[in-house]
Amino acid sequence: MTFNELNIIPAILKALSKENYTTPTPIQEQAIPAVLAGRDLLGCAQTGTGKTAAFAVPIIQLLSEKQSKPNTQRHIRSLILTPTRELALQIFDNIQAYSQYTDLRCSAIIGGVSQKVQERSLNQEVDIIIATPGRLIDLINQKHIDLQYVRILVLDEADRMLDMGFINDVKKIITKMPSSRQTLFFSATMPPEISKMVKSLLVNPVKVEITPVSSTVDRIVQSIYLVDKANKQDLLNHLLQDKSIASALVFTRTKHGADRVVRALTKVNISAQAIHGDKSQTARQTALSNFKSGVTRVLVATDIAARGIDIEELSHVINFNLPNIPETYVHRIGRTGRAGLSGIAISFCEIEEIPYLKDIEKLIGKTIPEVKDHPYPMLSANQPLKAEEQSTQAVLKPAKSKANPKRKPKSEWFTKGRRTSR
Repeated sequence: MTFNELNIIPAILKALSKENYTTPTPIQEQAIPAVLAGRDLLGCAQTGTGKTAAFAVPIIQLLSEKQSKPNTQRHIRSLILTPTRELALQIFDNIQAYSQYTDLRCSAIIGGVSQKVQERSLNQEVDIIIATPGRLIDLINQKHIDLQYVRILVLDEADRMLDMGFINDVKKIITKMPSSRQTLFFSATMPPEISKMVKSLLVNPVKVEITPVSSTVDRIVQSIYLVDKANKQDLLNHLLQDKSIASALVFTRTKHGADRVVRALTKVNISAQAIHGDKSQTARQTALSNFKSGVTRVLVATDIAARGIDIEELSHVINFNLPNIPETYVHRIGRTGRAGLSGIAISFCEIEEIPYLKDIEKLIGKTIPEVKDHPYPMLSANQPLKAEEQSTQAVLKPAKSKANPKRKPKSEWFTKGRRTSR
């Protein structure tokens, strides 16, 4: 199938051709006709499946077909809510590209940058806004944004919005819109709270479920290194001596952990920058730009900051810390091996993370090969043990080390000394 067969208007087809889009992805093939028909949509899809175009293309077409009359005030007719600034800016760039031969206007409403710039953009009147919840609520409260004319609402990465604590903000925003709207809902996972939202927001939706998680990782070469926590940084430094690792996206569990990894890499002359929630928007964009251009070899990120990052031809993903949610592992490593290319995913696993590893392997339906020939093998387990046995050993070893035979002579000497003094 081609985009021509999806009844897309010539202006959008021209833009897609210019952007080198030739064949729609499965989610685009299924979602675009449903959205053009005015149906609500529930999209269950991982990052990297092409879901942005799946909703952006039909929205542009629907709004273009019912364009505001000349010399009349424009209103915001579509709202796209996203959990992170990076994802919002990525969607904004895509919509700008897809709509370049139409008269539609769009604006990104995100925190971390000047609100005045966004106010000026809104004053020029826009058809589509892509927003993060916090800044959007600020501008609604200040009467800069009116959502009463919204015809199409998109909730993108709803599960991540739940993780980040935005669901109550999202519910407040929804009350500002007309109930008779078209809603497009995307989520990679369906926890109970998200399922509840789906039932309350969507009317007889078309469900599009793309690529089971087990198959998204089939083209990615995965490996696991069992390593003690204290040696993880040394192991990362060691691996990055390999010049064939042209670019690496390294995931850490915390923001402070990301900063520590960057400092340690910089000390050994490996160019690295961090991207996380404590960084300003300018710093995050600079780090991402440097990484994409090759100025920086290693980008260290937390899951929340990395959501929405789209990097072509990323050769390696390295999990410095394993995630405790197995689906997150799939999201992480899915950032390599895109567009039919192969990719490499390397994971470090300390003793406390072995239960996470088991959960990940259960989800993807395969055992991740262990690399045993490396300079920092896990000292607490010469052979892979059950997690419970390892935890027990980890607890017992310090106790054994305290029962040090060297302390006995000291005790005897002290006792003899007392007897002598008597």
